[in-house]
Amino acid sequence: MSGERRRGVSSAEDVLVGARAVGRAALLGLVLAAAPTPARAAAPDPPRPLLWATDAEGGAPYIFKDPQNPSRDIGFEVDLAQALARTLGRPIQMVQYDFTTLLTGLERGDFDFAMDGIEITPDRKRKVHFSRPYYVYREQLVVRAGEAARLPSLDACRQGRTLVGTMEETAAERMLDQMQISKKIYDDPVAAYRDLVLERIDAVLLDLPIAEYYARPNPQLAYAGPPVGKGYYAIAFRKSDAQTATAFDAAIERLLKAGELRRIYERWHLWNEDQEELGIASQDIVGEAARAWTFRRYFPLLAESALVTVEITLCGMLLAIVIGLPIALSRLYGPSPIRWLAVGYVEFFRGIPVLLLLYFLYYGLPAISAYYHIGVSLKLTPLVAAVLGFGLNYGAYEAEIYRAGIGAVPQGQWEAAASLGMSRRLTFRRIILPQAVRIILPPMTSDLVALFKDTSIVSVIAVVELSKQYQILSRSSMKYLEIGVATATLYLILSVPLGALSRALERRWGRGHG
Repeated sequence: MSGERRRGVSSAEDVLVGARAVGRAALLGLVLAAAPTPARAAAPDPPRPLLWATDAEGGAPYIFKDPQNPSRDIGFEVDLAQALARTLGRPIQMVQYDFTTLLTGLERGDFDFAMDGIEITPDRKRKVHFSRPYYVYREQLVVRAGEAARLPSLDACRQGRTLVGTMEETAAERMLDQMQISKKIYDDPVAAYRDLVLERIDAVLLDLPIAEYYARPNPQLAYAGPPVGKGYYAIAFRKSDAQTATAFDAAIERLLKAGELRRIYERWHLWNEDQEELGIASQDIVGEAARAWTFRRYFPLLAESALVTVEITLCGMLLAIVIGLPIALSRLYGPSPIRWLAVGYVEFFRGIPVLLLLYFLYYGLPAISAYYHIGVSLKLTPLVAAVLGFGLNYGAYEAEIYRAGIGAVPQGQWEAAASLGMSRRLTFRRIILPQAVRIILPPMTSDLVALFKDTSIVSVIAVVELSKQYQILSRSSMKYLEIGVATATLYLILSVPLGALSRALERRWGRGHG
């Protein structure tokens, strides 16, 4: 009995111990549940993408639209940016920016760095911080097929009236200036090589990567001699952002040592023996002296371009006046078919941008001539295309001014002249038109001022007028403010008298003074 009792007591004690253990566990669970849960460590935010500015209009092989997928950008600099992003461990986002203002936008802080075939020059080094070079380039002279014997080298272009096309503020342009070779400036390489094929110029001098993509595959073009000169492409950063530039330098070096840089260039057929120099090249390797951009150097160039602007303005307006009067008369007094043609002219040329018209006249007409084998030459010079484009466009506006002015003359003037036995033609010439001129002249002079300012768009067809010369000089010297003030002064000197003329005509020829 005593043993059974002991076993029973022992069993009771075990149950009690177990109950206490369960109670402690439950109490501990309640305490833990009531205790505040420690906050989890927040996940780090992803790094901000670096903004890379480039101009997709620059063309191949730097950056351009994929022919198979136009929404996608491709090019060797696109591949390089992707490789840099992987190496840096930080995303890079492309920002479209006009090439002519890349360095200005960089200084403004619109993006983090600029990479678009930017050459290291002393003038630019004073404004921005360059990375180590990522490509070594040379210049290649290109001529029409069969003319390499006539122009075998760049030195041969000094003879006669040889005109060589190039792009603004490039090493090629500076080389042409140093050798005193006549040049023609273009905004893009496509236009330069197209004009070479159309025999508007004699040769094109541009960077070898551009020639490799645009000229070599074209059977109508040929290389003239080996590449000349040497320069370096580098990435531009703000002066205050040397730390980021240092990181990029290290990334470029890793890509070079790993062979990734060579694989990218070989993919785009850009690798050559010059690239071996990248292993030792730094931003301090610059082979040309800085230019002295003084007032005496740049102002004569601005003044010369201002004369081109005036020439286009006056000739374009004169053509518009000559076109506008018969169009207005056709709308007012012509038979029905002629009236509808006149209406069609006005609506068409007022409805299309003058920029599109300039493209068609300069580039489209030669293409039509070649396609249909038209014997008459349709290859207009830049100045002729500019004057014709503005004349056709503004002629539509002048026609409406003429029509409104002639229609404003009271009908009684016609009736009074008829009572005197005057013919309608004589009445129009001696009575109606002189009165209409009082109404027409003030708005016509306002259009003259507007045309004067619109001439800035003719640079798209390789005309170096005042605003284009400002872009070229300011990019070359980085003196945007100083040269901008000089350019604005020239515009004011030329346009203010036109405005004064308009106001004088309003006072002299207004209706109240008729």
